[in-house]
Amino acid sequence: MRAVEASTYGARLREAMKTKPIYTVLQPHYNLVERAEYEADLGLGVAPYFALAAGFLSGKYRNAKDAEGKARGGLVEKYFNDRGFAALATLDEAAKEHSSTPARVALALLIAQPGITSPIASATNEAQFEDLAGAANLRLSEESIRKLNEASA
Repeated sequence: MRAVEASTYGARLREAMKTKPIYTVLQPHYNLVERAEYEADLGLGVAPYFALAAGFLSGKYRNAKDAEGKARGGLVEKYFNDRGFAALATLDEAAKEHSSTPARVALALLIAQPGITSPIASATNEAQFEDLAGAANLRLSEESIRKLNEASA
């Protein structure tokens, strides 16, 4: 099966869906620390990109020194603020509660959101891939979901 995906949205996508509904998937920029609005009511699958905020939500970037010299280091610096660190702390708590990792919890949170069909995250080695794949089977508690949502509000 082939699908046509839209990575930009808003009024233009809504209009396109009225005239010729060829799109089946929407790809918004959406994750725990960047909760952009997306058109959830169009009946499209939702596949958010940067689901791990360029690796920040994996927990491997906790300060500027961690990001220094890394390929995505410049992309994560914008999360080095109170809100970003609160999200990481809450991810750490949820990971501990669920015997998991921050990256897996961050993806499981997106998977638990109504309408999200497949968050997009990248791995650079097999261990990272195995960790991310585990998110598909991780069921977060309602309390963890509530705390994570509050931390990123």
